[in-house]
This record gives sequence, C-alpha cells and structure tokens, in this order.
Amino acid sequence: MCQGGESFCSDTFSATIRHNTTKIQEYLDQQNKIPLHIGITGESGSGKSTFVNAFRGIDNRDERAAPTGSVETTLEVTPYHHPNYPNVTLWDLPGIGTTKFPADKYLEHVEFEKFDFFIIISDTRFRENDVRLAQEIRKMRKNFYFVRSKIDNDLRNEERSQREFNAERTLKKIRENCIQGLQKQGVEAPQVFLVSSFDLYLYDFHLLEETLERELPAHKRNALLWAIPSVNLEIINKKKKALQANINYVACLYALIACVPVPGLSFAIDLTGLANVVREYQVTFGLDSESLQKLALSARVPVDDLKTVMTSPLAGKEITKELIIELLSSSPSGAALMEAEGSKFIPIFGIPVTMALSFTSTYNSLNTFLNMLADDAQRVFKKALGLNTSV
Repeated sequence: MCQGGESFCSDTFSATIRHNTTKIQEYLDQQNKIPLHIGITGESGSGKSTFVNAFRGIDNRDERAAPTGSVETTLEVTPYHHPNYPNVTLWDLPGIGTTKFPADKYLEHVEFEKFDFFIIISDTRFRENDVRLAQEIRKMRKNFYFVRSKIDNDLRNEERSQREFNAERTLKKIRENCIQGLQKQGVEAPQVFLVSSFDLYLYDFHLLEETLERELPAHKRNALLWAIPSVNLEIINKKKKALQANINYVACLYALIACVPVPGLSFAIDLTGLANVVREYQVTFGLDSESLQKLALSARVPVDDLKTVMTSPLAGKEITKELIIELLSSSPSGAALMEAEGSKFIPIFGIPVTMALSFTSTYNSLNTFLNMLADDAQRVFKKALGLNTSV
C-alpha cells in the first residue's frame, strides 16, 4: 500500500515517470550531439577541399562546399559541418607548406587539441612536410592517416601509357611506393589509403572507414557512422544495426509517456515521435529527396531510376505523422497503440497493460520501418552502381 494517501502516490508516480522520461530523452539526444572533429591537411592542390566535400556528401558546386581549385584555396583553418549531422565537423586546414609556421608550430596554430584525428592528403608522393607533420602529430598522441588522392587520374594516365594495363597491379604499385617512401623518411608502419573523392565506393575508402571506426573511442563511433557516406553495403548494414540498438530506448520512452493520464496526449506524441525517428532513418540511409538527388548526380543515373527500385511504402515520400497513421492503420502495431490509449484508465492493471502495449507496438513498428528503409537503401546503392537490385 502507498503511504501518504492517493494524492501522494499519484505525485510520486508522476515524478518517477518524469525523471525516467527525462533520462532516456537526454540519452537519445546526446547520441546526436557527440562532437567529432576531423582535421584534413596536406600540401596545396592535394585535393583536401574535394575530400571534405565528398565526405559530407556535397558536390563541389554546392554553395555549402569547401572551395576547390588548382591553387591553394585554404589559407585559414576553416570548419565545415556535416549538413545532416552538425556535431561532425571537417576542418579544412591550410597546407603546411603554405603557412609561415614550421611543423612543430603548425599544430599549435591550428589548435590540434580539438581534433579527434588527422587525415594527411597527397595527390602524388608524401613529402617532407607531410612526414614532419605526422611525426609532430604522433608526439601529441593523436591518430593520423595518409590518404593518396586522385587515384582515378593515376589509373587513367597509366591506362593510356601502358600496353598491358592492369588496374590491381597499378594500385598495388602506388600503395607500395607510398608506404616505402614514408618508411624511408622515418614513418613507422604508415597507414596509406588510396581514394578517389569522386568515386568513394571504389578503392580504399571503405578500408579507411573501417580503420577510423575501429580506432575511435567507442562513444564517437556512431557519430562517424551516421555522417559517413553509404559507399558500400557493409556500411548500410552497420548503420542499420546502430539504429536498431536505439529502438529499445525509444520504445521505453514512449511506454513511459503512454502512462500520462491525459486522453489522446500519449497517442499524439507517439505518432509525432515515430515520424521523427523514421525521418532520421531516412536521412541516415540517404533516402531523403536531397540525398537521392546528390547520389543520382554522382552516379550519373536519373533520380527516377533510383526511386523505381524502392519498394517500401516509405519510398521517396516525406515522412509525416499522417503517413505514419496511414501505415499503422492496417497493422497489428497500430491496433496495439489504440488499445494502449484506452487501457491506461483501467483501475489497478491499466498502467502496466498500457506500458506493455505501447512498448511492443513502438518496438515492432520501428523495426518494421527500419527494415523497409535499409532494404531500400541497399537496392538504391546497387542501382547506382548498376548491380542486381534484389536484396
């Protein structure tokens, strides 16, 4: 029995619900606010700005793009936030050879402390400035990675000049030359990744992603995963698993909200919340209208061709509360949500029943929507690459 009367019990219960709801909401909000700062550096003309734009999923011609050109365009430390995840920032750093600062002062100039890691870019061989910078970064106990850019240009040039061209052999030769050159200059076990910023799905970008994810602190990994372009099926699957891991928290949140004794309130919050979460899924997989347009442009495929392979009821649509209602209206999960709304006013057993129904319906609904969008993301990716689109 509750000590202190019915009013006291009600107040205590409400306070507990508010506390738990706040804690879960804070946890979910924090997931999208963990900062990730990536320093992009290298000599002038190496392709730093193009890499920054490609990582952010932005075309060089976009007004939000880092300016590119054949001469050094970055003279100051310039932040570029990810368009969908502003907590992820790529910092376009001036080429070390273009500043008045030697390597040991350069890091102080760019405030190295704020960066989680550095990517050192070169479009030819890595030079003395790159190596000196890497050595200074290592002294500061920060991670750095060498990216050999413009690989597509190298392959085209090699193909024109060789009678018996072999792409794999050429890539291996470029990689080995970079590694050997760095080792001769005193860099131990250098990590070199071959990348074309115009075709991130080719060459070593997926290896770079795997390495960054593995070497980042655990709490930073999802920030990287949300922001990084879906350049292969494995990244799509990783995003799905990470999103799936949060469904329990979302379902618990709405189960608690369902206990609020105001007719219709929890149902309205559930529907609005579900729409927001599904919209987040859509953006994460690059299935929103803007992302599809960008993919169509880079893959040189009509955007309508990409949309034709999307089979879910969410395909190419704006995610609204009305759309969620439409999808739930004929599903068991929708019926359970309605039942939960009516159960809360049943004496004694109403609240536990409401919480159970709300949790189950939210959990099942989000899993269904997530599976739909993940499958569509795989089909769209395959279509963009001209592959068989069956999942």
